[in-house]
Amino acid sequence: MSSPTGPASGLPVRMPRPRQPGRHRRPEPLAAPEGAPALVLAVPGTPGAATRSLAEEVVSIARSELPGLDARIGYLDGDDSEFPTLQAVLAHTAGERTARYEQAKAAGVDVKEPEGPVAVVVPLLAGPDSSLLRRIRQAVMDSRIAADLTDVLGPHPLLAEALHVRLSEAGLARADRARLFAVTTAADGIILGAVGGEEAVQAAGITGMLLAARLAVPVMAAALDQDGSIASIAEQLRSSGSQQLALAPYLIGPEIDPAVIEDAAREAGCSAAEPLGPYPAIGKLVLAKYTTALGIAPQQAQGAPVR
Repeated sequence: MSSPTGPASGLPVRMPRPRQPGRHRRPEPLAAPEGAPALVLAVPGTPGAATRSLAEEVVSIARSELPGLDARIGYLDGDDSEFPTLQAVLAHTAGERTARYEQAKAAGVDVKEPEGPVAVVVPLLAGPDSSLLRRIRQAVMDSRIAADLTDVLGPHPLLAEALHVRLSEAGLARADRARLFAVTTAADGIILGAVGGEEAVQAAGITGMLLAARLAVPVMAAALDQDGSIASIAEQLRSSGSQQLALAPYLIGPEIDPAVIEDAAREAGCSAAEPLGPYPAIGKLVLAKYTTALGIAPQQAQGAPVR
């Protein structure tokens, strides 16, 4: 029998669990700061339904990691109707911020005039591509909107994880080295196909070393957009003892015609995995670039442990 002040004597009392102190304490969930700049995803390549679906999924992942995030998509080669250009998205974002301030002021609300960047622009690129980055930078300048431009997403351990997953999905790598089941089509040498010239190949090589550690097979980077580069690296791998090769595209997807990947795989005489696409790590890395630019720090994205 309970009394107005609590349960009757002798009955157990459920006490609230004390908050765990120290480093084992669960972090407080992070939300986007009020009035924070918008995250604008700069998407390269020819717009289309597949590209839009990919970009929307990446943005959805970022929003799920940071509630309250204002995330938008701008296309480098957009048409300002179905696929808004990066300049148009930045201008629209700035207009909305100004309108919100003026409406609040007209309603008698004591609000501070907006200051700082309107947006943080994150290129949807796994590695450096000077040509595309120059165009993104020019689009930001042409918009005449105060916006910060972040670096590309890689190199990063999460990209090595994503490459491993794409290879395993294609039957070209074991999904988990800890499980000793056989994959008869598993490659014993990986060509990492990058886009963006020599700088991109060098950056891909860093992620390639992480991938090699995961798969315990040699990984070498080559340029998808340079004639003969993929075939040359394929020859080097075969000369060093690798016989069953695989091509792993080190790119998100929209930045190159899929036919280029097919042609490169045919030239190298090997199978190819799918591009990274909207793998969850891509959305997390996009968000990490945004939060770093703002100086807010959610739990840092970590790659899965090497097995």
